[in-house]
Amino acid sequence: MKFLKSDKKNQVLQSMMDIIDSKRSEILAENKKDLDAFERDDQALYDRLVVNDEKIDGMIQAIKEVKGQEDPVGRKISDIKLKNGLEIINKTDPFGTIMIIYESRPDVTIEAAVLAFKANNKILLKGGREAYNSNKVLVKCWHEALAENNLDENWIKMLEMNRDETQEFLRNPTEKLDLIVPRGGERLIDFVKQHAKCAVLISGRGNNFMYVSPQADWDKTMKVLLNAKTDKTSACNALDNVLIDKNIPSYDAKLKDLEKTLEKEGVEIIVDEATQKVLTGKNKIESKDVWKEEFLAMKILIGTVDSMDNAIQLINENSGKHSCIIMTEDRNEAMTFMEQIDSAAVYQNASSRFTDGGAMGVGAELAISTDKLHHRGPLGLKQLTTNKYYVFGDGQIR
Repeated sequence: MKFLKSDKKNQVLQSMMDIIDSKRSEILAENKKDLDAFERDDQALYDRLVVNDEKIDGMIQAIKEVKGQEDPVGRKISDIKLKNGLEIINKTDPFGTIMIIYESRPDVTIEAAVLAFKANNKILLKGGREAYNSNKVLVKCWHEALAENNLDENWIKMLEMNRDETQEFLRNPTEKLDLIVPRGGERLIDFVKQHAKCAVLISGRGNNFMYVSPQADWDKTMKVLLNAKTDKTSACNALDNVLIDKNIPSYDAKLKDLEKTLEKEGVEIIVDEATQKVLTGKNKIESKDVWKEEFLAMKILIGTVDSMDNAIQLINENSGKHSCIIMTEDRNEAMTFMEQIDSAAVYQNASSRFTDGGAMGVGAELAISTDKLHHRGPLGLKQLTTNKYYVFGDGQIR
């Protein structure tokens, strides 16, 4: 795709905001078709599928924020002149064609496309069949915005494929592919990694942990824990596991206080063997594999550890490498924990719900990357570029 001027890209984004706002009733009607057809056997997936006026406002806001951000393409990273006279400039460059595969969440159709387009990438959108009508109408809006500004609608393309067709496309793509971002559960991620022939950037699952140190403020701990667990259980940044250090003051009483508070909020509690000695009425986990689960529900696993080192080991062996919290008033202890935890985001005394592009000041995000190459954490506008070296000479040879 050709390089577009910033003004041209921003004109498309302004058109898209106006079109979405004017087509609210149509978008809501198409989303209702998806909701009516959905079998509510997966509440988290259903919650992500819902589009309402507030969600549409959020879509418009996401486009507005990206429109207001600096164009990430062509930014100078470095500029050096060698002794032989070569001038070497390293600049940001588009990836080319990005494919995103995602489940439910029609708002991804907006956020993924606006980020890719502003970064001068073509994007292929492969949403789940449960959101077909919602995605279809939103892509139709994109095409209207592109046409209104005399641009090819192929900048933003919806792929209508079943599982077998998607598998074949990944193995033998019928068009150029530079990067694939699977955004969903482990089954989806494994499927893409198994079949893709180009670079894959993993947007990992949650399965997030909190470690409560003996140096923690208990009132603060309860406040943060409840927000991380109950604010939005369908989000990948929700809390799944809590590790209580057995050396905290009034260990038994605090465990029972935690049990009472979580039950009041309607959270199902399961425990490990050590914790069950205090919370005797709770079901014990059947195997260690439960530590690896992402619940996406009002459910939490409470475990007991005898040191921070043991907590770190358990977390690094089992977490989704997404977000992790330590509750402690000791900054040095927090730094030791945060340096040793293998996660995209680590927190001291704050909710994991902040692992989000908007909440972290990045703006709209394509996904939360749990990969270490080429970026980790929220994939915002700046992260949807690669780089290129421009070398200017005058007959130099080597």
